[in-house]
Amino acid sequence: MTARILVVDDIPANVKLLEARLLAEYFDVLTADDGYKALDICRKTPVDLVLLDIMMPGISGFDVCEQLKADPRTSHIPVVMVTALDQSADRVRGLKAGADDFLTKPVNDLQLISRVKSLVRLKTLSDELRIRAETAQNVGIEDMLKGTDGREEPGQVLLVDSRASSQERIIKALKPVAQVVAMSDPQAALFEAAENPFDLVIVNANLDEYDPLRLCSHLRSLERTRFLPLLLVTEPGAEDVIVRALDIGVNDYIVRPIDPNELVARSLTQIKRKRYNDRLRTSVRETIELAVTDGLTGLNNRRYLDSHLKTLFNRAAARGRSLSVCITDIDRFKQVNDTYGHDVGDEVLKEFASRIRSTVRGADLACRYGGEEFVVVMPDTDAGVAEMIAERLRSLIENEPFVLRSSGVTLHITASLGIACNEKGAETPEQLLKQADKALYEAKNGGRNRVVAAAA
Repeated sequence: MTARILVVDDIPANVKLLEARLLAEYFDVLTADDGYKALDICRKTPVDLVLLDIMMPGISGFDVCEQLKADPRTSHIPVVMVTALDQSADRVRGLKAGADDFLTKPVNDLQLISRVKSLVRLKTLSDELRIRAETAQNVGIEDMLKGTDGREEPGQVLLVDSRASSQERIIKALKPVAQVVAMSDPQAALFEAAENPFDLVIVNANLDEYDPLRLCSHLRSLERTRFLPLLLVTEPGAEDVIVRALDIGVNDYIVRPIDPNELVARSLTQIKRKRYNDRLRTSVRETIELAVTDGLTGLNNRRYLDSHLKTLFNRAAARGRSLSVCITDIDRFKQVNDTYGHDVGDEVLKEFASRIRSTVRGADLACRYGGEEFVVVMPDTDAGVAEMIAERLRSLIENEPFVLRSSGVTLHITASLGIACNEKGAETPEQLLKQADKALYEAKNGGRNRVVAAAA
């Protein structure tokens, strides 16, 4: 797992120690010796996680965290406070400032790396959602992610705890902020979580004759609960359990004896993050479908392609990855419209789009470019693989006649395809599309019904 971690501490020895541990796990590490430098780095450089000391001259870690979370440019960056402060009141203050977790000095190596990897995974998910939402905004869609007026509904929490006494304490602590459903049977709780819209599941490790991590693993593996935040309640000194829990996808943990204020703060953090990601998903699904989808074929339209291709191109360039584009055009489509009419032509376009969907992979982006032209963008795909995918599509179009149900007409359709890859010298997404279009032109001039790859 690669990620860029910012270590912030005014004591050079502490910085060097954390830096060495992270570099050993192949993370990219940046450092800052005060809070102002940390804020400047986060605003100018992509950072995946901040390890932040609290007691620093000039500006405290609490203030740095509050400023990071208040700035839309940096609010999505996870913050872990690494500090000698170990009082519950300090943790609560940090969590209210927006911190995702606390690590107490001296830092346990396993907990450090497990926590970092866990939070980086969560950020990767949120980043993908944010990129897609930003694409929607870039093509002129109203931002649906503006915060609520501050009056959030109470959270819906599922508590899995085998002891009635601890159930009562947790329910009482969360009563001001959440409605809690308590269950003692882990199997029944698994079904309950899958069937109802909870914002958080709290799993107490005191389950009788049942491994709590197995329940967490099952919740992570089910489609309906895959993104549901999990908070584990553990015994003091259970570092091995905590490390394994974070590794399988548990979002957070709290150690007994439970401080009610800390429980509330950690629960609210997870509930807010879940609702934020839910709004992102809703925005992506609804706004993009309405504004950047071709009404006839159901594929993304050119408006979406022009915006999102730039994001994919820049990401591929930054990571040194391949990115290929295929432009395909239905051969002699004008004859179809002239002979059979535009209704039949529309049916051909819809069937053509359906075959593109069946051919491309899940990570690929398929769009209707205009008229009878379509574009497929293939991330992490070199020219050779792109040519194989294009040939598979060409063969599927040629070898299976188009049977049009409404008119009873059977047509033999072929397509020409042009391929271009960023490895061939394209410096902008526009150049990449132009290379693919030129290759398509060569395929047309070469007799149609063929795939041509752009030359370097």
